[in-house]
Amino acid sequence: MSSSSPVRILVVDDHTLFRRGLIALLTRDARLSVVAEAGDAGEALRGAQTHQPDVILLDNHLPGVHGVAALPQLRAAAPGARIVMLTVSEDADDLAQALARGAAGYLLKTIEGDALAEAIMRVLTGESVVSPEMTSKLIAAYRHAVAPATGDELPGAPPPLPEAPPEPAPSQSDEALARLSPRERDILREIARGASNKEIARSLGIAETTVKIHVQHILRKLNLSSRVQAAVFATSRGS
Repeated sequence: MSSSSPVRILVVDDHTLFRRGLIALLTRDARLSVVAEAGDAGEALRGAQTHQPDVILLDNHLPGVHGVAALPQLRAAAPGARIVMLTVSEDADDLAQALARGAAGYLLKTIEGDALAEAIMRVLTGESVVSPEMTSKLIAAYRHAVAPATGDELPGAPPPLPEAPPEPAPSQSDEALARLSPRERDILREIARGASNKEIARSLGIAETTVKIHVQHILRKLNLSSRVQAAVFATSRGS
């Protein structure tokens, strides 16, 4: 995809009215182009293979095979695509399964249209996007995944999350946090509550481009690779 080309999207949802409404909403943004739609996992696989989209918006509750279960096949069918779950499910296990199987994001259908468009653009830069309502559940799943094995683990526990940052020693954590400026600490706290760059800019009264630069500095200083990791890092340390 060139910088001047619109983002090519495959929309997968079994509810026709919602799917058509979503497509109409997305196509209002000149940066986005819906190249295919599907109502089940089989159609989604065929669409992914044929169109090789940049982004796949995938509902979880599909007939026959759930979206989460179809993730590995979709990734194989369109290796260059970033897959974002767009669902009503607020279940922590669905979230953990989706991220563990390679989803680049997990968004709830209550998301505003502008926020969805921005999330799509963010995943193309390598970020992971998670709805603010799911942040606490993501952190809980991460903490369970990295807890030391004791033999008392609950059956059916969510799998380890691929984005989870390594757990540094306390002294390393303190040193990493000490490298952050006061403004970067403010932004890290906002990331931990699931705020987007636009929301952070509005909250702190600074430009969105300034927020983006600060986020890059934060990730570099903390040796992290995504906002999800930063959110986990901050929340687990009470930042």
